[in-house]
Amino acid sequence: MTPVQIALIIIAVTLVGVVLAQVRGGGLGGIFGGSGESTFRTRRGFERTLFRFTIVLIVVFIILCILSVRLSTA
Repeated sequence: MTPVQIALIIIAVTLVGVVLAQVRGGGLGGIFGGSGESTFRTRRGFERTLFRFTIVLIVVFIILCILSVRLSTA
């Protein structure tokens, strides 16, 4: 395994944990849109930080995926 592949695995597991941490109070039904709440809420404090951290992890994950493909074809 290359260091890029190891980093991909670590980021993927972290990303799953962060996404699951964002689902509040709805259980597993909230993951699939079954929470039943149709109100608009703004993110504040820790929730906003968690949301931004998720975006950063996604960007890093995509960049590492592209890098992994580039390195495997070289």
